[in-house]
Amino acid sequence: MSNKHSPGCCSTDEGHNHQHNDSDSRREFIPLSIAVVLFIIGLVFNQPLHDTPGAIAEYAVLIPAYLISGWSVLTSAGRNILRGKIFDENFLMTIATLGAIAIHEIPEAVAVMLFFQVGELFQGFAVGRSRRSIKALLEVRPDTANLVINGVVREVAPEKVEVGDTIVIKPGEKVPLDGEILSGNSQVDTSALTGESVPRTVRQGETILAGVINQTGSLTVRVTKLFAESSIAKILDLVENASSKKAPTEKFITRFARYYTPVVVFLSLAVAILPPLLIPDQISELWVYRALVLLVISCPCGLVISIPLGYFGGVGGAAKRGILVKGSTFLDALTEVKTVIFDKTGTLTEGVFQVTQIAPYNGYSEKELLTVAAIAESQSNHPVARSIVEAYNNEISDADVTDYEEILGHGISANVKGMSVLAGNDRLLHKANIAHDTCNVEGTVVHLAIDGKYAGYILISDRIKEDAARAIARLKKAGVAETVMLTGDNRVVAKNVADKLGLDTYKAELLPEDKVEAIEQYLRKSGKKSKVAFVGDGINDAPVIARADLGMAMGALGSDAAIETADVVLMDDALSKVAEAIAIARKTHTIVWQNIILAMAIKALFILLGAVGIATLWEAVFADVGVALLAILNASRILKVN
Repeated sequence: MSNKHSPGCCSTDEGHNHQHNDSDSRREFIPLSIAVVLFIIGLVFNQPLHDTPGAIAEYAVLIPAYLISGWSVLTSAGRNILRGKIFDENFLMTIATLGAIAIHEIPEAVAVMLFFQVGELFQGFAVGRSRRSIKALLEVRPDTANLVINGVVREVAPEKVEVGDTIVIKPGEKVPLDGEILSGNSQVDTSALTGESVPRTVRQGETILAGVINQTGSLTVRVTKLFAESSIAKILDLVENASSKKAPTEKFITRFARYYTPVVVFLSLAVAILPPLLIPDQISELWVYRALVLLVISCPCGLVISIPLGYFGGVGGAAKRGILVKGSTFLDALTEVKTVIFDKTGTLTEGVFQVTQIAPYNGYSEKELLTVAAIAESQSNHPVARSIVEAYNNEISDADVTDYEEILGHGISANVKGMSVLAGNDRLLHKANIAHDTCNVEGTVVHLAIDGKYAGYILISDRIKEDAARAIARLKKAGVAETVMLTGDNRVVAKNVADKLGLDTYKAELLPEDKVEAIEQYLRKSGKKSKVAFVGDGINDAPVIARADLGMAMGALGSDAAIETADVVLMDDALSKVAEAIAIARKTHTIVWQNIILAMAIKALFILLGAVGIATLWEAVFADVGVALLAILNASRILKVN
């Protein structure tokens, strides 16, 4: 993930950026140390060195210090001028220091370059710290896979493993590819992906995902996806490219710098030329010096570095907590969220359905009702149907079911052992003109009719998540004006869930296309500075996630649709992550604007002081480096958001 300066300032220089790593910092430290030693000698013994013929000793000590500390700035300015990109901070620093040397203020010229490089070094460390906040996530990329070939285990690159191959994952190893566990059980650490510190148990027959760490037992896994198509590959690509989507604030700074830098250069030129021409008895050298001070003070380094660094820290801080934000533009969008819309099943509820009541009518027994329902529903993959089959817990022959048909939004019809069976919601009964008096059953209910006669209903319960009510309360405390639930379930169930969680409103009995229309309605109602976020489980909510101002996919580890469609990916099922994402975004936004105001205010003050001769070149250096360091320290606070 890159973190270059905005265009118009340092980013125009390909050889001068802040993507420092530890080895880069060590390489820079040695020549910088030599420059510091020469600078101290030149400063302490300045008069004796100056008193040599032609001040040759002063030049011999300080010019090498100047070149060592300023070489990257000088060469970068030269390269950018050749490309036609003149007005950046390298150009400002070069003109200011060469001008200082020309008027024989050599120690000040060296100080400008030296302290600028010290500031750059600190900036490099700060960027490195932000990058390390994401490093734990990027380190989940597995290096090797233990591929089983003819009974022999060979270590190969994950990219060389094909779908259907068998791999062995030993205790302590990262899982290299998505797959199905053929044998073994173990505890796996998912913290790098989900932010969840508690290990999860996996067993034979379950899916295991690339990037988690196998802790206790050996696992034999059949690979189900190529590495390039695995969840972890998509997540890594997401994180590495997050900085490409810039927030409006970053774009503002880019535009600002494009005009600010030439204005400063021409203002400095005016300060150097006009007063000696227009005001009697003015010394040209004095005004040239003031113009140089103005150039140094005006360098926008602190401003240009701290903005992307702030957003980078926000993306990194969120990633540490298992919240993947696809770019700074979505961090800014999170700060404006006023309406949060939730899917119900799998988002507000656990999505784990269980049969809790069997209510037979018209002479049928509970056993008979469950048996007929289970056989009829055995052809469906719907979670409610699966829960009925699991409650029956007996072998079902496909030959027992004929003429199976799914009726969209209503239920199913089938022939079970010669009986005509309808199983579904209340609307299905009304559609088939089945007489019944049990319309308003509280909960998820499957009504059954056998041979045109009402046979009873089966009640299914889906547990509300433990932290759901607390998470909704946190959102309201954070200033979210409206919380909404959309569900395909019946109104009785929807009202029950909404009341328990303290939601502002709900819409029930929605088909998939109805959810998109509901989102459209809320988008039309929202103002320009009021964003609508949709939170879904990421499996069947992709169209709604894509349509909202901000799509958030929960518990999306392993869901390709969620990772590709959502703007914010919450890697586990904790609803509290929604409010946490908003808190991180707001703190990032606050710190970024603190830095902008701080940098501009201090720059404006010292520009004024420099123009009237109060600030010297020394104060200019400290003002520039000081602003940069203050902004960096402030931006680093984002990583510590609670």
